[in-house]
Formats: sequence, C-alpha cells, structure tokens
Amino acid sequence: MKKNIIKIYALLTASILALSGCGNASESAAPTTANETGANAGYTADNYDSAPSHKKQETPAAAEKADNSKNEANGAVMPEYEYSDSAEEYIDYIEEPAEPPVNSEEYSEFTENAFLSVKEAPLSTFSADVDTASYTNIRRLLNDGMYVPEDSVRIEEILNYFSYEYPDPNHGEPFSVTTELSACPWNADHQLMLVGIKADDMMKDDHIASNLVFLIDVSGSMSSPDKLPLVQTAFNMLADRLDENDRISIVTYAGSDSVLLDGEPGSNKNHICDVIDSLESGGSTAGAAGIITAYDIASRNFIEGGNNRIILATDGDLNVGPSSVNELTTLVENERDKGIFLSVLGFGSGNYKDDRLEALADNGNGNYSYIDCISEAKKVLVDEMSSTLVTVAKDVKFQVEFNPANVSEYRLIGYENRALANRDFNDDTKDAGEVGAGSTVTVLYEIVPADAADDYTPEFRYSDNEKANMEPEPAAVGEHADELLTVNIRCKAPDADESKLYVYPVKKSIYRDRMPKNLNFAACCAEFGMLLRHSRYSGTSSYERIADMLKEYNYEDDEYKAEFGLMVRLASRM
Repeated sequence: MKKNIIKIYALLTASILALSGCGNASESAAPTTANETGANAGYTADNYDSAPSHKKQETPAAAEKADNSKNEANGAVMPEYEYSDSAEEYIDYIEEPAEPPVNSEEYSEFTENAFLSVKEAPLSTFSADVDTASYTNIRRLLNDGMYVPEDSVRIEEILNYFSYEYPDPNHGEPFSVTTELSACPWNADHQLMLVGIKADDMMKDDHIASNLVFLIDVSGSMSSPDKLPLVQTAFNMLADRLDENDRISIVTYAGSDSVLLDGEPGSNKNHICDVIDSLESGGSTAGAAGIITAYDIASRNFIEGGNNRIILATDGDLNVGPSSVNELTTLVENERDKGIFLSVLGFGSGNYKDDRLEALADNGNGNYSYIDCISEAKKVLVDEMSSTLVTVAKDVKFQVEFNPANVSEYRLIGYENRALANRDFNDDTKDAGEVGAGSTVTVLYEIVPADAADDYTPEFRYSDNEKANMEPEPAAVGEHADELLTVNIRCKAPDADESKLYVYPVKKSIYRDRMPKNLNFAACCAEFGMLLRHSRYSGTSSYERIADMLKEYNYEDDEYKAEFGLMVRLASRM
C-alpha cells in the first residue's frame, strides 16, 4: 500500500466527505432527507453546539444522490472502505489512483521575505491580515493526497487560523498587545519573536444590526457537491443566527446577475432559507456584474452604525466581464469607500482561483476564508461570526522599529502580500487590513541578536564606508539600551477617517529559556509552512520536531490545534 493519502478519496468520495466534515477518520452519519435544508434543517447552528465540529459527518441526501447518479451513469461501482479511528492505519490503508484529476487552480506568486540589516532597514512596515483561507486550502489538499503548491502557502494565514491565549484589551482600547521571545527552533543562533494582538469583542454582550448581501455564484462551475450545496448549507447556518434587526439580500450571478431578496428582515428565516435552497447552478460566470449589483443593494439598505457587508461565495472561476486580478482589484477599490465591507468565502477544487479571491478580499476591506466542509462553515459563520462579520478596527498597520544595539538582522515570517512602504504607515489614505471583533493577529520575526552577527562588513562604492558601517548612535545604547524593538500600530475606528497611533516598546528581559505556549504553537505553524514551501530559511526544520514541539504543551482542548497535529503527519508522508 502506498502512503500517499486519499487521492482515491478525492476521486470517489469527495462529494460525501467535503460536505460532512474536515476530519479524516470519522464514520459518516445517516444522510438527511431532501426536505431538511430550510431554517429548521439538520445543518443549523444549534445542532452543532453539542459536539466537536470535526466529529460531525452529516451528508445531505442531494449530494449523495448526485454522486451516486454520476457513478451509475459511468457504469462505476462505488467500493466500500472501512475507516479506522487510528490516523496511522487510515493513512496506510488507501492506495494511489492511476491518474490524478485535472487541476487548473491558480495562486499568486510571491517571494519570501529575506533577512534585513537593522543598520540599513530598521523599520518593518506591513498591513494586518486576518485571512485564514491558505490553511484550510492546505488542509483540503493534504486530505485529498494532493501536492501543495508552494504559492498556496501563506504562513500568516496558517498562524491566524488558530486562536491564542492573548488577554482581552483594556477598557477603551481597540486591542491588547502580547510579545514573547525565545530561541529559534530551526536556528540555534537566532531568536524567535511573537507579536500578538487581540481585538475587543464588541458583540460579546450586544448584537449589532447587520445589513448583509449574500452574493452567490450559481454558474455551471459551482455544480459539484463541495460548491453550491455546501454554500447553501453555510448560508442557512448564518441565516439561523439573525434577527428582526438584520436585513438580508440575496444576489446571484451566472451569465447575468439576479436579485432574489432585497432587504428581507432577518426574522423571516424560513423565507430566506427557502430562497437559498431553491438555487441551482448553470451558465457562465459574470462575477463583476454581480459585485456591482451587490454594492448597489448594500448601499440601498445601509444601516448607520451597523455592520454593512457583502459575503461573496464562489470558486473564483470568473469568465465573463472583468475577471483578472488587476480588474477585480480596481472594481472593489472603487466601491470600498462606501463603508461596505466585502468578505470572501472560497469553495471547491480543481478550478479554484485563489489569486482572484485573495485580491477581492484584500482590496475590498474584508476577510478571506476557504470553506472545505460543514464544520468549517460553522467555525467561520457561527462560532466566529463576530470576528468574521463585524469590523472593530480598519486600516490596521504595523511598523516595528528594531534597536541596532541589540538586533543585527531580522526576518518577518509571512505577510509578503501585505508589505507597505515605510512612509505609508502615517498616510491615512493608504488602505490596510481590517480586524474583526474578538479576533487575533499573530506576527513572527526571526531575529539575529547583535552579539550573534557575523564579521561581514560591506564595502560601498558611492558612500563613505566608515560612516556606513559606524556603530549605533548613542541614543540606541543609552536610555533605550534595554529595548529590543518598538511595536507601533496605527488603526481607525470602523467609521473614522483618521487613525490613532499606539506604541509598545519591547525589552530584552521578556526572553524565556522555555518557549511560551503561544510562541511554541506559532513556531510549529511557521515551521510547517516553511517545510511546505521548501523555504531556504527553514534551517533544521522537520516534521518530526514539529510533532515533538506540539507535545510540549496540552493543545488537545482546542480541536483545531489538535487536528493540526494530524496535518503535520499527513504532510510528512507526501
């Protein structure tokens, strides 16, 4: 038996497991009946509160029927497999298929951040990012036994998929800031620095009225069970959590766009779910037309002081009208100043266009998630509804200034697509990322301490070599001698045009010989991402050491962190 996991799963059973849960080794529950897809269906949020999300394996009958019909039409007989609860036995059991499926997925190319000299570049400036799509897409690829493209791996989205034990912010502040420092696991001469923020959860006690536009791709490419049927289940879950203060609109697009609901009160759950359940796929994909209509509908139903947001659900395979990354970026940039946020939910495989969806979310003042199963839909739209749908700080920018007396070089791990020019930090006209209620943002730096620097001294042709290589100014080794760096953060309130500056000096004394719990898990995520990317900076990284580091603390009480350990094992066998 070959240990390349479940490629046969991708070909023969994706239609079942993609809709039922993200885990690998659970047994499927009995399918629901065809009429159980409304507001009172088996997939509403309340049904999922009693058990861990990755243990639920409910399969819509429509998906099962479609899958069986297709196999019957092709004369295929579906084999039966017995799945063990042991991940090891499960991984060993499945054989590799003769030919892989056709794949036309697209990802934006990027170059990893390099080490920078503090003497030459003391400032590191970038936008916050709360997207998580990269990790769930990687999970899907690993579960399907498929190769993980290097450019599909965005380490910041692996880091930010998980929650961390950061304190709540003080009263009146938009977020708290946590810093941790220890030895770098993959390079003993370096240090690893964590900067984490946690936003105020303004929806913990109050429900903020929402004006939501469900913008749903119903083109022919959305016909498979892991696309439109999963979209319908996801939006039914969300609709179940809304009330009379909310307004729901539904816009669909295929060859053209259609408005199916316009400002429907959230209390009319049955009607909303009936409309969702009536959707069928077919035709080409005029996504740009749908986006323009969605912004018009959202503007018409705008709620002052409320949450005004478009939620786009698609595989990104646009083929009519503006469809390139640049065209879509321009489109949403022209609309985002209306005070309407754009969240993107990606679905499906084979023709998935990650590059376009990332561009839409990044430039539409929103967030980007990939939904590969029902439990992920619940995580994004039910469990983390406030952080997904309610913005508490917009245009959030980081600028970290390193003290040359204590740091020789540094490397920002991830956030390559979020880099900003240093001058953009103070420019309130420059767009940056949004942070949702109660969400966390985690940043890692690999640091070369000043006393660990090598003897290399560059020679300059067009400048004074002696001045260029001079020691740090006295201020850096005087009153700030004990400071490693300073974290500067700028952000705006959701309805504000002016940013506020928050400054957090970080001292060397925070260093700990034993890596703290937050930093330990974040280091595992970074090492996982570097290995998948075949990073030149991975040093002594290995999947075996990640597994050992995960044993340093008890992460089993967090089902997503516990599942991460399985992903590490799957990746090690690819």
